[in-house]
Amino acid sequence: MQTLAAKSAPKKNLSALKRDRQTEKRNERNRTERTKIKSVIKAVEASVKASEKDTSVSALQKAIKTISSASSKGIIHKNNASRKISRLTKKVNALSKTAEA
Repeated sequence: MQTLAAKSAPKKNLSALKRDRQTEKRNERNRTERTKIKSVIKAVEASVKASEKDTSVSALQKAIKTISSASSKGIIHKNNASRKISRLTKKVNALSKTAEA
């Protein structure tokens, strides 16, 4: 994957080169975290769609942990994290109510 540093003009300043290296590392780290978030959300939604109550509850707990962790690291905004957690919890709770009825 072509990075931002490769697109811009070649830099000669040592601090600019270091910033490019740091940015590249951080972007890669953040990208993997965002991918993890998407994966756990899909796992929760799949278990809800399959009406698996126990699986969806455990998947929700894992998702909450992953999303909160990313939020505290600054990878996603805290409001974004809260919104994702709220929507997932709402889906799992709706599944629980339909299972009881």
